[in-house]
Amino acid sequence: MRLKDKVIIVTGSTTGIGKAIAKRCAAEGAKVVLHGLEQYLGEEVEEEIGAEHAVFHCEDITSESCSENLVNLAVKRFGKLDAVVNNAAWVIASDIHNTDRAFFQKVLDINTIAPFLLIQKALPGLIKTRGSVLNIGSINAWSGEPNLLAYSVSKGAIMTLTGNLGDSLMREYGIRVNQINPGWVLTEREKERKKEHGLSETWYEDLPAIIAPSGRILSPEEIAAACIFFLSDESGPVSGQVLTLEQHPMIGRNLPKDNKTFK
Repeated sequence: MRLKDKVIIVTGSTTGIGKAIAKRCAAEGAKVVLHGLEQYLGEEVEEEIGAEHAVFHCEDITSESCSENLVNLAVKRFGKLDAVVNNAAWVIASDIHNTDRAFFQKVLDINTIAPFLLIQKALPGLIKTRGSVLNIGSINAWSGEPNLLAYSVSKGAIMTLTGNLGDSLMREYGIRVNQINPGWVLTEREKERKKEHGLSETWYEDLPAIIAPSGRILSPEEIAAACIFFLSDESGPVSGQVLTLEQHPMIGRNLPKDNKTFK
């Protein structure tokens, strides 16, 4: 019960990593405000956790009212706000050739600006509880895959936001702001996305060792487990930090040029 009686907003929590985070938070004793775009999926997660410990709000994260509605719901239903997990994101392929201004702006609106606005709206409540913010980024924040240009830039921006607010909000109010950058995670949507990219029905069962040294990729539950440290009081004054969760080094990785790489 490492999060006993804490009230936590988790955006994008109807599937994948967000759903796993919300369920783990509840298992650790928290009350959770769920969020997503699919009403039926949100209701399923709410039922799994139990209405006593969770409430679902369905709204586009970029709408003018979403941030305020999420914060108000947390306070109205559970009496306070201890933490915000900015997980909602649009994972969408693009490159230099097909990224126009409108598309780029939409990606930034969802992945960067909406999380900032939620932090801003949550700030009064977090000041009262000396709460915390946890941003879910991506290893693509470090540079990104060639076909994830706009997405990667948006996650790089979130990483800078985490460092900036992790410094200023800790000094001013004692509010911690940290980030987790997951690597490749086997979510429901990632399974389908890779099939759309031409991989087989069971692509995740036979991965090259250079990509997945362990023979598999991360599970949403493994990301959720790491989140508890940052959301709990165990992390003490830790703020402005970025934890990369992948099974190989991301910065300075130099792939071997031998028969283990080229098969």
